[in-house]
Amino acid sequence: MEEKESSPLEEGGTTRAEGDDNAPAMAELLENAYTFRMPNRGDILEGTVVKIDPDQILVDIGFKSEGVVPGAELERIKPETIKVGDQVLVYVVNPEDKSGNVVLSLIRAQLERDWRNAEKLFESGEIFEATVSGYNRGGLIVRLGKVRGFVPASQLSTATREGNEEVQSDDLAKLVGQKLKLKIIELDRGRNRLILSERAAIREWRRQQKERLLAELQEGDIVRGAVSSLCDFGAFVDLGGADGLIHLSELSWGRVSHPSEVLKVGDEVEVYVLKVDRKERRIGLSLKRLQPDPWSQVEEKYSIGQLVEGTITKLTKFGAFARLKDDEIEGLIHISELSDERITHPREVVKEGDVLTLRVIRIDPERRRMGLSLRKVASAEYADLDWRAELDAYSQEE
Repeated sequence: MEEKESSPLEEGGTTRAEGDDNAPAMAELLENAYTFRMPNRGDILEGTVVKIDPDQILVDIGFKSEGVVPGAELERIKPETIKVGDQVLVYVVNPEDKSGNVVLSLIRAQLERDWRNAEKLFESGEIFEATVSGYNRGGLIVRLGKVRGFVPASQLSTATREGNEEVQSDDLAKLVGQKLKLKIIELDRGRNRLILSERAAIREWRRQQKERLLAELQEGDIVRGAVSSLCDFGAFVDLGGADGLIHLSELSWGRVSHPSEVLKVGDEVEVYVLKVDRKERRIGLSLKRLQPDPWSQVEEKYSIGQLVEGTITKLTKFGAFARLKDDEIEGLIHISELSDERITHPREVVKEGDVLTLRVIRIDPERRRMGLSLRKVASAEYADLDWRAELDAYSQEE
């Protein structure tokens, strides 16, 4: 029996007209036509510059035709900064004009991108740096790209003099061109309002810096800083965003009544990290620990009966303290060692600032004490010792 040749239809196949080789391509075009999406007004797109004419710039944005940046905008930008092949951001002003072109704007794209960046900074609370571009009666003008921001004078950490408008304007003018740390504290795009604060930024930055220093600093570290303030109990040193305290007792190996005797505000100093209290968020510093302890060599430099020169630093009811020349060591002249006559108070014999020749009568390095005497300077019991000392000094001069 002769087998019947099956047709393509019977096998579930399809047929096509002879010479219809373009059918798949046509189907693809039809499918693309249905899925093609026109851009919307306000879209921010990335495109490639394909042509630059005196009256327009053509940008390929991936649609059926190039977008057009019209000549009116070219007057507000520098066309020489753009070249064919550049990748640019564009803002869709009109998805389709009368000629069927997509009208684009480079300037509005930049403005839109800058507003979006500002919104991100506002939402995150991030601190950033920006340059002051101008000022007016109320504060400073700072630009974030194309967006204009304003820093009210009340939000500046930099001090401005109070007084008439002319005085304050002079202070604000001096800040033009300077970089400030800033934080966005108010954003209202509808009102084109962007308010910035240096004060809030500095406060947050210092908090972050303190967190970092508390985490990184270790006892025994040596760091540099600037003296930020003085008080009765010590000196505060700015370590770069966080303050550490040098207690009065850690300023010098000698006696210090007030930090101003050793430091002044603004001094750059190298300090020793004495303690880092992360729980209480405090940093203890020392200035004297970077200097050799004079008491460790006191027995090598001084001996009982030796004559020394000292300056009276403090008077008490029981005696007077004297600092030895060219040294941080202080000794006590007991009231009984001030005079052969009976006195009721050291002020009857000496006053602060007096420079006197004194005799060493006691040395106790472990307790960091030295006893001095004024009345025994000319005592006969030390005559032989003084004679030998003078002889040694004379021999050295020879």
